[in-house]
Amino acid sequence: MTLISVIEVPQWRSSGSRTAERLVEGARLLAEMVPGGDRVRVEVAGGSTPAELALTASRVRAARADAQGFPVTLGGDCGVDLEPIAAAVRRYGERLVVLWFDAHGDLNTPDTSPSGAFHGMVLRALTGEGHRELLPQVSLDPRRIVLAGARDLDAAEVAFIEERGVRHLRVEDLAGTDALLDGVSRAGGDEIAVYIHIDLDVLDPGEFASVGSPARGGLRAGQLLGLVEAVAGRFEIAGLGITEYEPNDPADQATLTPLVSALVKTCTQTH
Repeated sequence: MTLISVIEVPQWRSSGSRTAERLVEGARLLAEMVPGGDRVRVEVAGGSTPAELALTASRVRAARADAQGFPVTLGGDCGVDLEPIAAAVRRYGERLVVLWFDAHGDLNTPDTSPSGAFHGMVLRALTGEGHRELLPQVSLDPRRIVLAGARDLDAAEVAFIEERGVRHLRVEDLAGTDALLDGVSRAGGDEIAVYIHIDLDVLDPGEFASVGSPARGGLRAGQLLGLVEAVAGRFEIAGLGITEYEPNDPADQATLTPLVSALVKTCTQTH
């Protein structure tokens, strides 16, 4: 059986959601949905300045250093995946592709962000642009990003995607698995490792609405799982992050619990 390292990061202050404090409880519940595993809860800094977010990232780094199993990072907002992905880039180098399931691009900078919230800048920071304190040691090549399910993008994000070669697969592109597998393969070839980031607002709010920034026209839960299964069946999975759960409806938790368990099982089945 694969050893799983569950890293719970209840960071919420870098979210732009009005109800972001719910992310603390969301991180706890997500951790409870993962069966078994070695577990650690990271103490987050008390604010949202770049220095405070960098402090939390350093604590995530330390938690990962002590972890022995397949890393599953549970947020909190999307910013919790800053260090896990940076660590994967350091480990895999040009072999790594980041598969970013999200309704939004998270590709803003401090100069372009409408909200100023870091959870909308984290993927851009990983490419080496943004707050100096939050930039990784080794930058992620934008051409090795596959943005899946994004449907609420700012103009500056669209420009970055087009200019820097980010592969953007819209919801309609994901009706089957072929476009996703082709996009991931074109981003890195066949001998690659894939880090999978899931912001739960990639799901359609008609099925799951316990998020801070819902956007209509998203994926269904079963569809998301099928896409992850297809990727895990073909490529090595370097890590998994699940973020942005703001518990608000018991029906949503009933949808999410089996989904999270299945996602973790899928990503660890070949390890």
